[in-house]
Amino acid sequence: MQSRSMIRDMTRGPVVPLLIRFTLPLFISNALQAVYNLVDMVIVGNYIGKAGMSAVSIGGDILHLITFFAMGFSSAGQVIIAQAVGRHNHEDIRRIIGTMFTFLLALALGMSLICYFLRFAILDWLHTPSASRAYTMDYMVTCIIGLVFIYGYNIVSAILRGMGDSRRPFVFIALAAILNIILDIVFVKYMGMEVFGAALATVIGQGVSFLISLLYLFLHRENFGFDFRLSSFRIDMPQFRRLLSLGIPMAIQSAAISFSKIILTSWINMFDVTYSALAGIFNKVNVVCGVISQSFVAAGSTMVGQNLGAKAHGRVNHILLSVLLINILLSLMLTAVILLWPDAVYGIFTSDAEVLGLASVLTLPIILNIYGSATRSVAFSLINGSGRAGLNLAVALIDGVMARMGLAALLGFAMKLDCQGFWMGDSLAGFVPMLIGLVFYLSGRWKKTA
Repeated sequence: MQSRSMIRDMTRGPVVPLLIRFTLPLFISNALQAVYNLVDMVIVGNYIGKAGMSAVSIGGDILHLITFFAMGFSSAGQVIIAQAVGRHNHEDIRRIIGTMFTFLLALALGMSLICYFLRFAILDWLHTPSASRAYTMDYMVTCIIGLVFIYGYNIVSAILRGMGDSRRPFVFIALAAILNIILDIVFVKYMGMEVFGAALATVIGQGVSFLISLLYLFLHRENFGFDFRLSSFRIDMPQFRRLLSLGIPMAIQSAAISFSKIILTSWINMFDVTYSALAGIFNKVNVVCGVISQSFVAAGSTMVGQNLGAKAHGRVNHILLSVLLINILLSLMLTAVILLWPDAVYGIFTSDAEVLGLASVLTLPIILNIYGSATRSVAFSLINGSGRAGLNLAVALIDGVMARMGLAALLGFAMKLDCQGFWMGDSLAGFVPMLIGLVFYLSGRWKKTA
């Protein structure tokens, strides 16, 4: 039997303090996780130059694409666990944990093998600039070898967060992020390992994060009701079907957005390595917006899931409004930073005069993305928390494919805005989930969990 002390009940108490208390560790945890690729870009940009920045940008996009299963299915597992917590169904929690471990780790191994054998074709498809091709290959291959660590960490984090524990995932990723920063500097600056050193530091950090979190889960296995015996990792078919039903649309959603970004990257790479480096800055600055959005989605969907499981519908309204207001306030702060100190922001990544001279084209798309991310937090807190698989699929196809790629092509090619048009289209598409989420909310169908 599971100890209730390991589970945070989010169906009682003041909403705003609870939301902030749960989101803050998630934000810091996600920020530190984003530090992996962000630090790679900063260090490589300052010690290797724009060819290295291009490699980290392209390699990072590839890595995001192939982690779509981890993001989608772990988010689905988190929602299932949260709803089971709301129902006080400990047996369902135990079964979904074993199912998630077996299924996702097998997927990680399969994705690694596929990407390794297609590595040359992938770089060709992305029109990788010749100046950064060798660096990109080093970064991509090293990261796909360590893919199992990314998937593993997402599994353990989903388990803990679904139970209302956001503090321990933060501690685990904090330790790994510090290690990654140290190794980045040692490998790139002092050992001259170039982009390969940055990728190796990332993989080692991810590996440490996964192993520490797994050890914690093992040491507290009695409290979680999961004994780690071989038989416990057997896939439970009812839970597996539920995981697939919710996880496939979430994975498609993650993959669709990542795929659209890969397409945009390939379009941008048709220009030259300078614009490829600018794309890296655009993506990494937007990482901050994504970190905030993901943190509130994780917290909001868990809170919504538990309260829907407990039939506390009125409380869900308070949660959604709180998520919206806090995100708008943070968005105003980020906008002020970008408008007041653009040179300082872009200068973090590189001292290359040619890259910095063109960086102003990024400002408006970045600001639009800030507010698009803010509204996505509310929409996905409701959609994910209510377990609506079909709606997630609709968002994936409309936002991730049709709107994002369609607007980028319209502005970039048809209106001849080139790279700035690609970035503007990408940012404008970020408001689509808000529109879909608003219609879903007004329909009242979220009151019945999937």
